[in-house]
Amino acid sequence: MTAFDPEPFLRGLTTRPGVYRMLGEDRDVLYVGKARNLKARVSAYFRASGLTTKTMALVAKVHDIQVTVTGSETEALLLEQSLIKAERPTYNVVLRDDKSYPYIKLTEHPYPRLAFHRGARRDGRYFGPFPSAASVRDSLNILQKLFGIRSCEDGFFKNRSRPCLQHQIERCSAPCVGLIDRERYADDVRLAVMFLEGKSQAILAEFKDKMEAAADALEFERAAKFRDQIDHLRRVQEDQYVHGARGDVDIFGLALGGGQACVQGLFVRDGRLLGHRTWFPKNELAINAGELLFAFLSQYYLGGDDREIPKSVIASLSREEAATPVAEQGEGDHHRRGDVSTRDDLEVLGNALTSRAGRRVDVARKVRGQRAGWARMATENAQVALTTLIADRKNVLARFLDLQSVLGYEDAFKRVECFDISHASGEATVASCVVFDTEGPVKSDYRRFNIEGVPRGDDYGALEQAIRRRYTRLAKGEGVLPDLLLIDGGAGQVSRACEVFVELQVDDVAVLGIAKGPSRKPGLETIVQADGRELTVPASGPAMHLLQHIRDEAHRFAIAGHRGRRQKRQRRSVLDDIPGIGPRRKRALLAHFGSVASIKGASPEEISKVPGVSRKLAADIHGSLHAH
Repeated sequence: MTAFDPEPFLRGLTTRPGVYRMLGEDRDVLYVGKARNLKARVSAYFRASGLTTKTMALVAKVHDIQVTVTGSETEALLLEQSLIKAERPTYNVVLRDDKSYPYIKLTEHPYPRLAFHRGARRDGRYFGPFPSAASVRDSLNILQKLFGIRSCEDGFFKNRSRPCLQHQIERCSAPCVGLIDRERYADDVRLAVMFLEGKSQAILAEFKDKMEAAADALEFERAAKFRDQIDHLRRVQEDQYVHGARGDVDIFGLALGGGQACVQGLFVRDGRLLGHRTWFPKNELAINAGELLFAFLSQYYLGGDDREIPKSVIASLSREEAATPVAEQGEGDHHRRGDVSTRDDLEVLGNALTSRAGRRVDVARKVRGQRAGWARMATENAQVALTTLIADRKNVLARFLDLQSVLGYEDAFKRVECFDISHASGEATVASCVVFDTEGPVKSDYRRFNIEGVPRGDDYGALEQAIRRRYTRLAKGEGVLPDLLLIDGGAGQVSRACEVFVELQVDDVAVLGIAKGPSRKPGLETIVQADGRELTVPASGPAMHLLQHIRDEAHRFAIAGHRGRRQKRQRRSVLDDIPGIGPRRKRALLAHFGSVASIKGASPEEISKVPGVSRKLAADIHGSLHAH
């Protein structure tokens, strides 16, 4: 591709609003932007002076620019975010947050259950979304303590003959065995729904009336139960409710420092603080705080499909950050843009959110009173999280430098990989590979290997297979070789790893083993070099702390993989081997009968009554279960 000549391109460029895509040498998308005036915005990238170093680096890579004209700046914003989501350009603020958000689900059943839910919403009633799985579990924990709503699966519920542990610890009213009638259970469900809708004051009033009525009827034990519920609900309100809050509000605060950015989100629904979440977006073009927060919010709300849009959004910037000179050019006088630009951007975002939600959505930066308190809290929390991140990264870098000094290497270590093996008496063996660089764990590069074809309990063979699979690809250039390979093991494991490296002709990676001492206490580990000699590393020094940290992370990652593999095997049943039985029909059968044994004892006619199971399939199931 020939070098890009901006002059003829800019001469013919329209002044209408739209979206521009900057392409690199291989037609890869470098940057996607939107503009009220395409000609003014794109021209600013090619002026003779005033560009930042990072913007100049971007412009130097541009080999083509593609433009899409839109009817308005709002339309341009919506198109820009969909392109960023699809293309993930190198220089854009890209929100890597693809997972769906969790909900609380109330099932359709004579005795409904409350459960954690993530994914498509079909039958039942849903409350949320919540900012994290932890906030959902906290809410479910409160609901079970206050109202005794069941959490068990329908198949478990149907086949109970006596109360389970949840009833014994007073977290379920045991409707499965008739310890509560349907009318009283429905009333508890109604109160739980009111709690999820933020109507706790009404619940308190009901509890007080019921407590007084029970006391008047001399039912003191029942009155005491209502008293305990009132006390617990008041404590929950102190923990979860935002003073003076009204409606649905998302509050975002931004902090900048040390070349990093942190966004803290607080989520208020019906006056209740559902939780908070932290992001660390990349700022490749060093844009100022206002533009960075605007770009983040645009990606957060418009870059995906499964995102709830509240009635109000507060974008919090400190005075110092709002006054920071912009570091990246835009339309005409972009280098002089200040608060007016931020206000204009937020107005465009508000229009786009209003269009997406089908109702008015307010996006504000300058707020007063209680809302200003929320904004201040979000900004302060963002600053604390950013300070912690920077301190952690400085600490990791110091540990890397100390390890380099201990090993006596001239070249700095920039990347370390560590392997560990996990199994249970040789069953479901899994090898883990974790990766660290000078900023800490690189979780996107973590890998697990399911070990097959190795004798049970042969840790050497399992390690050899994992290393060979990993470094065969890296030796071919499909990734980055580490500077140091760390093995959770002693001289034998290190020797086996070195043999694989010789076979693959990998000769520029240092190898160390970290073996636990006789007492297996931290600080008493033995560090083994590739030649089998032990290396003296101060037990309380930064280098040893780094090796322990990496080893422990590999151990954690391996155990998690092993447990998942073992649970998957344990969940497997004879139903999985029957043609025509997939996950959905398997769930339906087990929900209807409760167990494989009950299915085996049923006739084909009974099996065919399960939704989604035809008479022919029922006969196949019956025949397969009785074939052995």
